[in-house]
Amino acid sequence: MPASVPVHRIGFELPWPPHTSYAYVLGTDEPLLVDAGAPGDDGWKTLATELEGIGLAPADIEHVLVTHPHTDHAGQVERLLEAGDPTVYAPIGVRERLSRPPDDLAEVVQRNAIEIGHPDPASPVADAVDSLKRNRRVLPPDGIDVEVAFGEPFDVGELSFEAIHAPGHQANQAAFYDDGRLFAGDALAEPFRTAALHTGLDRGCTDAIDAFYRGRENLSAYEIDRVYPGHGPVFDDATAAIERDLSELDALVESCHEVVASVGSATAYEVTAERVDDPQRLGFSVYESVGALARLERRGEIDSSLVGDVRYYEPSF
Repeated sequence: MPASVPVHRIGFELPWPPHTSYAYVLGTDEPLLVDAGAPGDDGWKTLATELEGIGLAPADIEHVLVTHPHTDHAGQVERLLEAGDPTVYAPIGVRERLSRPPDDLAEVVQRNAIEIGHPDPASPVADAVDSLKRNRRVLPPDGIDVEVAFGEPFDVGELSFEAIHAPGHQANQAAFYDDGRLFAGDALAEPFRTAALHTGLDRGCTDAIDAFYRGRENLSAYEIDRVYPGHGPVFDDATAAIERDLSELDALVESCHEVVASVGSATAYEVTAERVDDPQRLGFSVYESVGALARLERRGEIDSSLVGDVRYYEPSF
């Protein structure tokens, strides 16, 4: 991407931490938006006002790149489609994920919620189905024009990008890279590591932490001069952020190992309750525990067994 291409940053307020998400307008002859901000009328007003400030209207946006299908990053795609006719790009797999039958998702999440020892399996089921419906309401599957393959260059108007696969936070997460600039979505942020939500308790939930490690390895292969994240400030030291993430992942895995060694036998939910003090963090932290425990078991550092439909983790002897 030519250094002369201006990048305009738009901040959207969120009612949940970290309370702000960001989208980026690239000022070319074919205006391009990377991510589409928060959902709702306030998000739309913010987008329209910010675009007006740089001499554009929503209908002028010709391309929309979506890093991953979460509402705080794809929140205004549907309304942009109503306002104009942008070409919408999303990572490969997003269309299929958003087209998922809710009953199938509910069945898988219920089974996994029981297996991890969740005290109220109906709660994560309701959350997962609600999340699916909200995500595809703002990013309609049939509104995605181009499914972007990971690791292959693709052209967007006069610009060219490569989608780096950076799973862990979300299984289909892409960071869009060109000429040293990284439009990261939730793949990389400062001053914090994004949560390892991955697939929640859907299929693939046990891969959450391994996937996060793979995502950091993928990002490390690129010369990144500046990061434009979906949360937090724009920053230049991608290497330090990647190293911080790896260190925190190591600490997370070790924390789960220590709990199992101390308790002797515990479900993934019980491990999470032991290592997380803040009840508000328990919901997403259990996804991280599931992935960390699976990683430990694959490495032979702990064992697990099913008692009925519930899985218990024990020290490996």
